[in-house]
Parts: sequence; C-alpha cells; structure tokens
Amino acid sequence: MKTERRRNWILAAFSGLALFLAGAVCWDMGGKISLSREKVLTIGFFSDSYWEVQNGYSYRILDDAIRVFEESHPDVKVRYTSGILKEDYSQWLAGQMLSGTAPDVFLVLGEDFNDYAAMGGLKNLTSRIEEDEGFHEEEFYSSALRAGQYHGVQYALPYECAPKLMFVNRTILDQEGIEIPGQQWTWEDFYQICSQVTKDTDQNGGLDQFGVIGYTWEEAFESNGVSVFNEDGTQCSLTGTGVEAAIRLIERMEQINGGMIASERDFDLGNVAFQPMSFSEFRAYKSYPLSVKKYSGFEWGCIPMPAGPQGDNISTLDTLLVAMNERSRFPREAWELMKVLTADQEIQSEIFDYSEGVSVLRTVTESEETLKRLMESSGNPESLNLRILSDAVENAVVGYRFRGLSEAKAQVSQAVDAIMGEDSTIPTGQIIWTRRINRFLNENQTEQ
Repeated sequence: MKTERRRNWILAAFSGLALFLAGAVCWDMGGKISLSREKVLTIGFFSDSYWEVQNGYSYRILDDAIRVFEESHPDVKVRYTSGILKEDYSQWLAGQMLSGTAPDVFLVLGEDFNDYAAMGGLKNLTSRIEEDEGFHEEEFYSSALRAGQYHGVQYALPYECAPKLMFVNRTILDQEGIEIPGQQWTWEDFYQICSQVTKDTDQNGGLDQFGVIGYTWEEAFESNGVSVFNEDGTQCSLTGTGVEAAIRLIERMEQINGGMIASERDFDLGNVAFQPMSFSEFRAYKSYPLSVKKYSGFEWGCIPMPAGPQGDNISTLDTLLVAMNERSRFPREAWELMKVLTADQEIQSEIFDYSEGVSVLRTVTESEETLKRLMESSGNPESLNLRILSDAVENAVVGYRFRGLSEAKAQVSQAVDAIMGEDSTIPTGQIIWTRRINRFLNENQTEQ
C-alpha cells in the first residue's frame, strides 16, 4: 500500500506538472509573464539520515556544500526547505512536482528513481558529463555511477553509498581455532565454518552457538551471478543452475541448525559467527556508546560476502542519488551544485564525519584520513580494512529499484521456501514458480 501511494503521488505530480506547463506557456505567449533576474537555486533534502540512524548533523554537509558553491558563484543563492523527514520526502517531492515548484536539484530515493526517470522528471546528464572537462567519471566508483542510470542513460549522480558486507564475530572464530576468511572465500568455506561453530557449548541438549543469521536467497543469488528481476521489474527468472545452486546452499545452511533458528538476541550476545550487514549499519553500531551497549562482549569486523561457484565476492550497493529537475530554469548552475555535492573531495570526505555512508569517490574512501576517521569512531583497528570496503563498493551490484519491489521479493521468498519444502525436484519448482511470479508481475503492472 505504501508503495502504491507513492506511485499515485508521482503520477499525480506529473499529470499536474503537464497542466501547469501548458498554462505557463499560454501565459507567456500572451506577454504577461515576467521572470526575475535573480538566480535562486533550490535543492530538496530531507532532515534525517538516509541510513535511518539518529545523528545531530542533518544539514551539515549540505550547508558546507552550499557555502563552497556560493563562494564560487556569488551571483547565485541556494535555498532549501528544512524539516522534511525521509519518510515524508517522496510525498513532499511529488507535491512539489504537482504544484510546479519542484527544486532545481533534489535527492532521489531508490524506490522513486525509475518512476521519475521514466516519466521525464529528471534531466538527462549525459551531454553535461561528456562536455564538462572538469568532471571525471573515473573518480567515482563505477557501481555508484550505475545506480544513477536508467536504461543506460545517466539521470542522477551518486551522493553517498553503502555496500553490504559480512559481519564476522572474530571472538567465536578465535575460540574455535578458525582463521578469519580471506577476500576470496567461497560458499563451501562459509558452509564449513558454520558447520564447525554450530554446537551446544553448555551441553544442555540444545544449540546455543550458531553459524549465521540473516543470510537469505538475496545474498546467495547476488554472490552467484543471479539477476532474478529485469530492470523494470516486469520479468522474473528463477530458472537456471545459478538459482538452483543458491537454493541448495540455503537448504544446506538451514540443515546445520537441525531446525533451530538463531535470533537477533543470540547475535547480540555474541553467539553467532556471521551476519550480512550494510556498512552504514556496521558504522552506526561500531560508534560509541552504541557498540558498548550492544556488542561489548566480543570482537568483530567485516569481510566480503562468500562467492558462489558461478559468482564472486559481491553484494548489493545502496546508493543515495542527486538529480536535476528536467524543468530547472538554471541547469548550468544546478549542474555545478551537483558537482560540489558529489565530486568535491572535501565535501565527500565529510560523509565519514557526519553520516554513516561511504563516499562515492575512490580517492576519498581509500585515503589515510578516512582510515583515521573510522578508527576514531570504532576504536578497533582490526575491524576495518579500507581495501575490503573499497573493493566491495566497486564490485557491488546495483539493487533493484522498480515499483512494487517489496511485494515481488516476498513472492521470491515464498518461492524459495516452497521449493525447498516440496517433494518435486528443484528445477521443476523453479519453472513453476517463475511462471507464477511473472503472472503476478504482469497483473501488478496492469493494475498500475
């Protein structure tokens, strides 16, 4: 329902925008419109963290970016509306589109990006990127740049990002005499370690130490080269050996526990060896005093995801985007502001001070200054490796962003559970569920 409401707002916004523009053209043809010569550039931002972590620096990076921009553009003033929460942002932006007052530059949430790009609300940035000699695509992580593309066209720039990594309880592995896995570890390594650490440590007849929590078909598919949906979410494919291998892995992992399911409480107490986690969540939990409250009983760090036989040590990249309004009156200035937000190294370095994400610039993320900042916040030099982090960002896959994604994922979750529980062979179940999910996707598209 929430996704559908967002979609309805966006549709209404573009319908209203079309009427507004038609009226504006007629008014202009009558000679009754007068445009102010003052250049006031507007930008849309929300007040809280994209990563849903409380901090006291809501607008610090934005304000610093505006200061840098205005110093080099004294004839332009930048304004923004404060106090908009992330949960209200999509509706607010759609309302601005509807009234014809949308900002020149604005953040775009992942679940809204495809809709705005498809409906013509975002400026195509391709020509500006190609013609601007001061803009260097190679300075960005390629995966972060791809997050701003729709059907191969660049409609947005990445502002900050966070890859998913494998959180590892170093204490458990040390106690069991197991080395921390390297960057090239595999599913089989993962399975063997989980099998070894899963046990009844107090000999009371029940398991109390576990291998992993939160590892699902999503992580397995991603690390085995499987793209289950197309870009627009109109087609699904659960067939193929890559999917079959991933389902078999999930099945094997569940069998290790003998039917028992580890809980978040087990993880918090230090009784689980692995958990997939966004790096933004990792940073938030490592920061004092939350880490002391929640994870004070064990040492931990992060490593890449284990690779499947047909894949690599990769996972999804979550990226917050910055886009330009297709109807901006000041596209040149809007582009310059976007560059300050995304390509200025000093501004990007502030992400490690005032946010929980990762800079989209390789040189910033890999710098000694960044390592120092992260060490100061975590207090544990062994928990972080900038090379692992940087490689995880560069090699990550762009997450699905089509409308109705949560419902489509729920269908795949149901399919995986059903296939593992059915008497028929896995390939047969894959074919049956591919048809069912595609029928669901088609019906969903028809309704919209």
